[in-house]
Amino acid sequence: RTYAAINRRGDRKIRIASLQRPGQLFETSLDELSPDKSGDWERYILGVIWAFGDRITTGLDILVDGRVALGAGLSSSAALECSIAIALNQLFAAELSLPDLARLAQRSENEYVGMPCGIMDQSVSLMAQAGSALLLDCRDLSTEQIPFDLASSGLELLIIDTRAHHALVDGGYAERRASCESAAAKLGINALRDCSVSQLESSRGKLTELEYMRAEHVVNDIARVHQCVEHLKLADFKSVGEILTQSHASLRDLFEISCPELDLAVSTALANKSLGGRMIGGGFGGSAIALFNVRDIEPAKVAIA
Repeated sequence: RTYAAINRRGDRKIRIASLQRPGQLFETSLDELSPDKSGDWERYILGVIWAFGDRITTGLDILVDGRVALGAGLSSSAALECSIAIALNQLFAAELSLPDLARLAQRSENEYVGMPCGIMDQSVSLMAQAGSALLLDCRDLSTEQIPFDLASSGLELLIIDTRAHHALVDGGYAERRASCESAAAKLGINALRDCSVSQLESSRGKLTELEYMRAEHVVNDIARVHQCVEHLKLADFKSVGEILTQSHASLRDLFEISCPELDLAVSTALANKSLGGRMIGGGFGGSAIALFNVRDIEPAKVAIA
């Protein structure tokens, strides 16, 4: 979790501190917020304040306690943005809905921080509920809570931080996104979610080899999401595990955003009785997840470590 303690000031000054960065105090003002400035982690906070616009009428003192692993592909930046967004929404009585706050947080990361991320991380941070997985339609931000009760089936989800820290600003994410947008344009559709597996196969000649690879991953992975939802509703975790493993192979071979550390984590989990696993996050490092029977998890941890 990421926590934010926040207080209105009597002036326009903004002061930011973090329990994870003792002794550091960042200071600026409402009048100096600008997307074209350089900076560090504080830009995720300043971007949200900036995205709220003239709803923010006073300066702020902000203390952050961020307990989500950094650079591990676990959405620490979205957790930070959303904790600030929730606080500002209450503090200034902005009355924005959770989907509105997700869009605002995404805009702050896109336009202020300069990271062309999607809206999944912010939506999950704000709208997911304990005991459920969140099915998210990224087009209209409609959601459905899908039952996700591992404990009653004697299972646990292992999160494996490879310590291969990913940096999405190197262009790998943007390049994949551009390939998908180009493929969709050539297929005459708004986005690849409007394309079925059979439609993609019959239109192969319209795409470059690289575009087809990227599109093949996306179209099939969307189909896997819907399959996974049906299996989760039936608590059929054997099938869920198989889908996770198929998805990892596709991310590795077709989308090409895995790395040796992630592949090793997943293959070692599978060799040690995991029901299935895959990399998570934006790729090129970060974390993997693996599904286990509780009785098998301790030996698997040792093998993976």
